[in-house]
Amino acid sequence: MSLLSLAHFSVIDADPLALIDAAADAGFDGVGLRLVAPPGAAPIVPVVGDAALQRAIRERLRARAVALRDVEAIWITPETRVADLLPVLEVAAALGARSVIVSGNDSDESRLVDHLGQLCEAAARCGLRVMLEFLPYTQVRTLGDAHALLTRVRPADAGILVDALHLSRSGGSPSDLARYDPGLFSLVHLCDAPAAIPARAALRDEARGGRLLPGEGGLPLMALLHAVPRDAVIAVEAPSAAAAGLPPAARAKAAFAASRSLLARLGR
Repeated sequence: MSLLSLAHFSVIDADPLALIDAAADAGFDGVGLRLVAPPGAAPIVPVVGDAALQRAIRERLRARAVALRDVEAIWITPETRVADLLPVLEVAAALGARSVIVSGNDSDESRLVDHLGQLCEAAARCGLRVMLEFLPYTQVRTLGDAHALLTRVRPADAGILVDALHLSRSGGSPSDLARYDPGLFSLVHLCDAPAAIPARAALRDEARGGRLLPGEGGLPLMALLHAVPRDAVIAVEAPSAAAAGLPPAARAKAAFAASRSLLARLGR
């Protein structure tokens, strides 16, 4: 059976404890937790620095039999100081996370390589795998860009997060994954969207609130799931402004049902 996780961004208005409960009630066996808000994103409930909340999260994960699969979302920008991110990595490890999601948005390639290398080393010391996510509205836009960056950094252990929407909107296709080591793809973000690619200026808004549940759009999701390892964690990340009025629990249940239906067609 595939490991199904609920990405925090699908129910970003849920605090960490409500996120865990929504995932467990829906049937997910894992969650992703946002510890760092990306630039321009809405504020989140602070977890780093709140020891009581960290204890409560660990207890809730254990009580609900839900695993913390990953934490997000570190953006490497010109202003990044890796030393300032160490508390995030330490909290992620203490909560039991296995991966940390990172994006690169610095036009100075040498500085980006240096900062990503430092971050990969710090994450590895905490037992975390960096999953580099490419986004078509950042400096690391495509699957090829992400692989080229990792080739320059040469980390001991890092992978590439493939988001179904970003793969499509960057001009890629699931067949592109066959060019690379499948071991890179241990985490996938699953969602759907219309097959037609919107204007570049609209890509970020679509990613943050215009996604559909798996099976509701025209993305080649079956081909993507065929292309990744069977033991990859499949995290449903489908924030939708149209569904924002529903409680997090209802959105989580709909996300699980849609994803389970898709996986059943694959025999998983």
